[in-house]
Amino acid sequence: MPPESQIPIVSRKTSSRFARPLALFYGTLFGLTGTHLPFFPVWLKAVGIDASWIGIISAVPAVTRFTVLPFVTALAERRQSLRGAIIATAFAAAIGFSIVGTQHRPLLVFLAYAATACVWTPMVPLTDAYALHGVARYGLNYGPLRLWGSAAFVVGALACGLLVDVIAARELIWVITSVAGLGAIVSLGLARLDQTGKTPAAHHRATALLREPGFLAIIVSASLIQGSHAAYYTFASITWQGAGLGGLTIAGLWVLGVVAEIVVFALSPRFTLNPSALVVIGGLSAVVRWLITAQEPSVAVLSAVQLAHGLTYGLTQVGTMGLLVRHVPGHVMARGQGYFAACGGIVTSAASILSGAVYARHGQGVYYVMAAMAASGAVLMWLARHRVGDHHPHSAGSGG
Repeated sequence: MPPESQIPIVSRKTSSRFARPLALFYGTLFGLTGTHLPFFPVWLKAVGIDASWIGIISAVPAVTRFTVLPFVTALAERRQSLRGAIIATAFAAAIGFSIVGTQHRPLLVFLAYAATACVWTPMVPLTDAYALHGVARYGLNYGPLRLWGSAAFVVGALACGLLVDVIAARELIWVITSVAGLGAIVSLGLARLDQTGKTPAAHHRATALLREPGFLAIIVSASLIQGSHAAYYTFASITWQGAGLGGLTIAGLWVLGVVAEIVVFALSPRFTLNPSALVVIGGLSAVVRWLITAQEPSVAVLSAVQLAHGLTYGLTQVGTMGLLVRHVPGHVMARGQGYFAACGGIVTSAASILSGAVYARHGQGVYYVMAAMAASGAVLMWLARHRVGDHHPHSAGSGG
């Protein structure tokens, strides 16, 4: 949250008109992820797509994050309309998923899904940029807004999990499409942000971000810490299943992590440490988490370790957003979010590929590599803390 001297005086009613629709939209945005992430591959298999094509198709969103996504966020910024861009991409994504659902041939599914991913993956950085405008303008806190996304992810995953036993796997795509459609409708309720004139140096400032050591330190350190979750996201369920854990236990372990994340988001307004310190703590927590996970702990220990997700992911996210709202001028916030998402996409994709190679040879030993990644992110942020600490940009600028 911005320093008190930077918070404009606005009524509670005005800030609520911004916060409530945004919290609801975060819910639909991550509810879509909660239904898509576990069950889109199940649908692909159900319609006859073979494993090699499933791998290719599933890689598409990660590729769009560091190719198409930065251009979409830049376009939204040049037009000074984050809200308009969110609405446009939300409706385009809903239409895209409905088209994907009508295709059953691998190449056609790939092409339709690739087009859909181009408008779907920019939605999170666009929404985060829009949220940070509100954080700066209305004196809000990012965490309580974002927690509704995490809560909806859990609900979406559990609901879709229950539906797997009720409807045919071939119909799961329509559950995903329905959530996307709901998100598009909800996006229309997002509050407008007052337009302000674009500063003459806006374009120069946006490109200059990539030459600023402080900004680069923020996005690289956060990407390293968040990217250290790659082995967990890819192999945790496989490892737990191989260890004899049942589906309900595995689901419970995942839910524990997200619940801890929600708690951290909810409590974040009370945090008094600098955002850079939060990122360092998140990174060091990840080091400890992955070192313990590498020892193949018992379910009891693993349950406790899963609660660390609130620190390794949640606290890192809160700290990163706090740094960005202080360090990046409002009129280039969308571009900054795009660069952050692109950096994260590159690091996470590389970490996933590396994790596969290491896991094939060393199993749980892959978490030592993840611990090293998290440690490097924490050290980088610690070394750069004076560059990224309390610097606060100009006003929030345009975004509506």
